[in-house]
Amino acid sequence: MRNFILRRLFLGIFITFFGAMVVYSVIRALPTSYVETIARQRATNPLSTKTYQEWLDQLNQVYGLDKGIIPGFVGWLGNAVRGDFGDSWHYGVPVIQKFNDVVWISFIMNIITLLVEVLIAIPLGIMAATKQYSRADYAITVFALMGISLPTFFLATILKYVFSIKLGWFDLYGLTGRFFSTMTPIQQFFDKAYHLVLPVFTLMMLSIGGLMRYTRTNMLEVLNSDYIRTARAKGLSENVVINKHAFRNTLIPLVSYLSYLLPSMFGGALITETLYQIPGIGFISYQAITRGDIPFAMFYTTFLIILTQVSLLVADIMYAVVDPRVRVN
Repeated sequence: MRNFILRRLFLGIFITFFGAMVVYSVIRALPTSYVETIARQRATNPLSTKTYQEWLDQLNQVYGLDKGIIPGFVGWLGNAVRGDFGDSWHYGVPVIQKFNDVVWISFIMNIITLLVEVLIAIPLGIMAATKQYSRADYAITVFALMGISLPTFFLATILKYVFSIKLGWFDLYGLTGRFFSTMTPIQQFFDKAYHLVLPVFTLMMLSIGGLMRYTRTNMLEVLNSDYIRTARAKGLSENVVINKHAFRNTLIPLVSYLSYLLPSMFGGALITETLYQIPGIGFISYQAITRGDIPFAMFYTTFLIILTQVSLLVADIMYAVVDPRVRVN
């Protein structure tokens, strides 16, 4: 196991290095840059004594954009290894500081969504498998397909139209209300929770269908196994057969499925956060990338690559925890 973990760590570092280099090359090739916007703003300032091109050349030299892609990436990598990701061009603060300010909003949203998703999707998926071709199975299948098929923007628009415009229960946008600054800490907590109801419900509806179908499919495969028929032939109750024997083996593919949720917890839900204008890491990163904010975009994408590698390693280790028969060779 130790040698396997070391090999996977080495492979993860290799993938992260080349993944970051590809991302850096793509961002450098974008037709827009926030540096150009800054240069244009400073050049139009009446007190400025430099032209647009002079400001642009100076800013490119400061941020290392006057170098080629490979030298520029090597310079960025050297600073990143030391923990220096620079200042965000768009937000004007250190990248790490801005990330810490917004990532926990996305994490809270996704961890709540994950808990609700697991508590609902897995039991319903098991129910659909154990009652195959029944009315309950058809109803659960239709509900799951709706969750898989609905586009994020369509579901969010419907929810905002019904619960915000028609019923007036929730605000259309934002994380806080208009009187947030005058509230007590407890009131501020509940105000944020109140504004997260629709975004969390949107994420839950969009993710619950996939896990439900995945659980049903794997549960049906396990229920048709020989050892399940043997357990029933021994006279074991159906609850023992389902919960002790079948569900334990269903966990193996579920671990692989759930491992990919780790990057989404810290990566944020870009579309959902943007539609509701929740200042999470997804929405903030979207604004930074569209404005050519290379320091923030590089940190964010590299962070997601590392999270993906960690989640895959955790999934491989969890295989042996869930099923003792699984061992790394």
